[in-house]
Amino acid sequence: MGINRILVVNVNWIGDVIFSLPIFKALKRNYPESEIACLAVPRVKKILEASHWVDEIIVYDEKGKHRNPLAKLRLIRELRRKKFQIAFLLHRSWTRALLVFLAGIPERIGYDTKGRGLFLTHRVKSLSVHGHRSDYYLNVLESYGIKVEDRGCELNVLPEPKTQLDQLLHRYDVKREDILIVINPGGNWNLKRWPKENFALLINRLSNEVKAKIIISGADKDYEFALEIAQRSQVNPIVLAGQTDLLQLVTLMKRANLVISADTGPLHLASSVGTDIIGLFGPTKPEMTGPRGKGRIKILHHDVGCNREPCYFLTCPDNICMQSVTVEDVMEAVHQMVQEKFSVVM
Repeated sequence: MGINRILVVNVNWIGDVIFSLPIFKALKRNYPESEIACLAVPRVKKILEASHWVDEIIVYDEKGKHRNPLAKLRLIRELRRKKFQIAFLLHRSWTRALLVFLAGIPERIGYDTKGRGLFLTHRVKSLSVHGHRSDYYLNVLESYGIKVEDRGCELNVLPEPKTQLDQLLHRYDVKREDILIVINPGGNWNLKRWPKENFALLINRLSNEVKAKIIISGADKDYEFALEIAQRSQVNPIVLAGQTDLLQLVTLMKRANLVISADTGPLHLASSVGTDIIGLFGPTKPEMTGPRGKGRIKILHHDVGCNREPCYFLTCPDNICMQSVTVEDVMEAVHQMVQEKFSVVM
């Protein structure tokens, strides 16, 4: 009997889930008759909905409804009923390995970390910590002998979120013919954030030199930061931080002519729908977490001689790696990317 029920135990963050997308494509191509389910936390569910390679999403709310042992037992019973034949564990947690073990899934493939090897039938040897995160996840499949032909990360725009976004942009008088540049100033930790003064100066120059409409995107938590940037600028950028859900944000990134962002989830969303992007990298390394989408990619990243890179030194006194990327650097990249498509005032 062939493999027709596959479970992928995914990771927790938007950017990493985007890096996992080639997993599902490879599984579908190697097992075209299979149904592929993904076990994932609530925050990334909508991203997985935008991949047509994923047939089912099983939410594991580890900090909410599945927090207590009885709820975990119910989840284990649900997994048992689905009769998965094989599970690929991208997440390295001990608990998730135990869940798939207790669910009785016959084949369990994952990295032997945190002493969880006893729950696995195939223990994967770790790749170099300096390799790309997507390759790290794909190695779980490749170690099992599954061929990976396409390592690109792709998402799709869904009809309902597209309609919702069109209505939202109409309220802000954004027309189809407008050059639209999306600025995403947020980051899941502050060291990734470019200075708000730089973003304000950049918005002024984009408005004057490229004649573009500027949208500042972000989550609810980014609203105050986005509003402060808008208030510091001399133009009137559209602040959509907190006004879009993830699927609407995917659509916004597709609609944009260019997206400028630090190394964070929305940058990878934009890349995954084929939009041209400029990535502002500081404490993270492009070789490890650089975009892998279909659009043109320009990474701005300077070697400042810091021996901590990649860095999680959250009390860094100067954040020199992000400070070293200048507004002029970004504008030079912008002109290079847009002059092929638009009439630019230099």
